[in-house]
Amino acid sequence: MIDGAARTTWLGLVQEVPDWPAPGVTFLDLTPVLADPAAFAEVIDGLAAPFRGRVDVVAGIEARGFLFGTPVAQRLGVGFVPMRKAGKLPRRTRSAAYALEYGEAVLEVHADAFAPGARVLIVDDVLATGGTAAAATSLVSGAGAVPIAVAVLLEVVPLGGRATLLAASVGTEVHVLTD
Repeated sequence: MIDGAARTTWLGLVQEVPDWPAPGVTFLDLTPVLADPAAFAEVIDGLAAPFRGRVDVVAGIEARGFLFGTPVAQRLGVGFVPMRKAGKLPRRTRSAAYALEYGEAVLEVHADAFAPGARVLIVDDVLATGGTAAAATSLVSGAGAVPIAVAVLLEVVPLGGRATLLAASVGTEVHVLTD
């Protein structure tokens, strides 16, 4: 957990973009956080700290989950697994369909990405409706691994994503930096 002053630093960099990618959706632009070395380091430390010694691998959800998940994996001294949009991975995959705030999509992971029983931390940028995170936990569980937690920078509470995720994946923690 990061203290209030530190949260203000990186949270103050997040920019809201109304009506993108669709009318009525407010996009949370985290690229200014990535551009600020101190804020980026603080975010990575905050995402990684609760999971030291608790996970065997980090899975990042395309695309911003890659940007945050890869350095989290490095900080934790574990490997990284990309979870991608349909058709982007070259070998045999597992897939899960899910609903977005503004449409539907399919998430895929290589069929052999997780060892049975591996403890997996799933990293993404924002928890909104929970569909993407629920699909990710489904892919982890379906491979015989254990989704320990979903870690994100921000949660859009009115969209109810935490409840959706917890209903789909009993026992999976939700770690939000702004908690």
